[in-house]
Amino acid sequence: MQLPAALSWLLIIAGVWSIVVWPQFLRRVMKDPRARDESGRATRFLTVHIFLVAISVTLGVAVAVVGVRTLFA
Repeated sequence: MQLPAALSWLLIIAGVWSIVVWPQFLRRVMKDPRARDESGRATRFLTVHIFLVAISVTLGVAVAVVGVRTLFA
């Protein structure tokens, strides 16, 4: 697949953004009082956010890989 270089760079930047931003968000969520119950177990709030971050980082990696592959194809 070939894309204009500008679009390839856009994909790379979008992927890197997701890889950098989402883990920082998860760190803040883990410090939130709603993340753990009284006995210290993870709540649904934390579980859902971990799931969202995992999906977002995975998609970010995929988008960045597509960007790199189209840039150097």
